[in-house]
Amino acid sequence: MIAVLNRVVGFIEEHLTEEIDVAGLTSDLGMTEYHVRRMFSSLAGMPLSEYIRRRRMTVAAADVIGDRDLLGTAVRFGYGSTEAFNRAFRAVHGVSPGDARRDGGPLRTQPQLRFRLTIQGHTPMDTRIADQPAFRLVGHTARVPLIHHGPNPHIQAHIASLPEAEHLRLKALSNTEPAGLLQVSADVDPDYTEGSELTSLHGVAVSEGTPVPEDLDAIEVPAGAWAVFRTTGPYPAALQSTWSATASDWFPSNPWRLRPGPSVVAILDRAADFSTATSELWLPVERA
Repeated sequence: MIAVLNRVVGFIEEHLTEEIDVAGLTSDLGMTEYHVRRMFSSLAGMPLSEYIRRRRMTVAAADVIGDRDLLGTAVRFGYGSTEAFNRAFRAVHGVSPGDARRDGGPLRTQPQLRFRLTIQGHTPMDTRIADQPAFRLVGHTARVPLIHHGPNPHIQAHIASLPEAEHLRLKALSNTEPAGLLQVSADVDPDYTEGSELTSLHGVAVSEGTPVPEDLDAIEVPAGAWAVFRTTGPYPAALQSTWSATASDWFPSNPWRLRPGPSVVAILDRAADFSTATSELWLPVERA
């Protein structure tokens, strides 16, 4: 995985002024675009698309500071107008191309990334692989923004809006793994961009043939393998730390890769105030 990411970065560097076919590139490298984008975002701390934009604007800054025609520079880096180029330039550098040319800056440089594998072992990885038949995730959904660190107040508000009787009703419907009440994230941006919207479902897993009550939403999940990571500690910090470690430690060290599908969190045990919890993170995987 680390070698693949470095080859992706090298390819980007050689084609900064061209249209970059990420899907074709990752396919040629024997990986899926979905897995590469998720691993890149987790390890680099930014979406792959954002890295490409930053590198393009870093290199374009040399043209802007020089005497090159701004329209020619915009076209060279794949922008159809100086207005579009100006917006991208300002988003990266904080100033317009005209101001940068007049004042010589300020400019924010995005260095070329290099990925290295360092296994520190600071996060225990209690993991199992589960082969699951097709099942359904049923419950109540809401569209919420993605938040990487700390509790997501939008998800908390969604769950809190449900009466206690509804939680008990949902729990009674559960008849397959992952067991119990679940927090599901679906339709997540492949780049895992913070602030992008996802579908959050509070509900349970039921077997494929189980009827779904009309007032509940359902997500159909095909048969496949799942990597299941168990963690215990402060909630949600320990869970979020485990999610980060799947990208930095587990996936680079194991012959598995992410496949498209929802991620599922099952709370197995928790303190009364939810300050600590034992949970399982279920990620859909396939052999690399």
